[in-house]
Amino acid sequence: MATKVMEVVKNFDLKRYMGRWYEIASFPSRFQPKDGVDTRATYTLNSDGTVHVLNETWCNGKRGFIEGTAYKADPNSDEAKLKVRFYVPPFLPIIPVTGDYWVLYIDEDYQYALIGQPSRRYLWILSRRTCLDDEIYNQLFEKAKEEGYDVSKLHKTPQSDSPPESEDSPEDTKGIWWIKSILGK
Repeated sequence: MATKVMEVVKNFDLKRYMGRWYEIASFPSRFQPKDGVDTRATYTLNSDGTVHVLNETWCNGKRGFIEGTAYKADPNSDEAKLKVRFYVPPFLPIIPVTGDYWVLYIDEDYQYALIGQPSRRYLWILSRRTCLDDEIYNQLFEKAKEEGYDVSKLHKTPQSDSPPESEDSPEDTKGIWWIKSILGK
């Protein structure tokens, strides 16, 4: 069976996309701890047009994070196809890892989004708030299914009503979460 060509957002406004996004649901991945809560991403536009990426999650009260850079896959296109580069491991960032980051859907107010990539191994539902109405969640769920994702893998991410602040949390300075996630724990 032929795989459907994935549709991405056109006329994507990168500046409007900047700011904090909370992970409402995702496919489990080896790059994130299985027991992570309050997972979020903060995007900041750099002066050169690239995007500073800060991904954070909390495990057992400790903050784990990784920073990277995102950029348009084709600077001349209006499609929401980005590349994201992180250096790993986070405690000794020496190995570059680059992946696709495609915005498959975003509402007109840039308040919630569906993010994926061409292999369909990774999927995220993001929101500007820590919760998402069931109706909107279900719409994004169905959109992911239409794009050929196995939505049975989608896992809701626990979010606090009052998310922790980075400066108030002890950090996992040894990168233990990253090592555990690579080992599938």
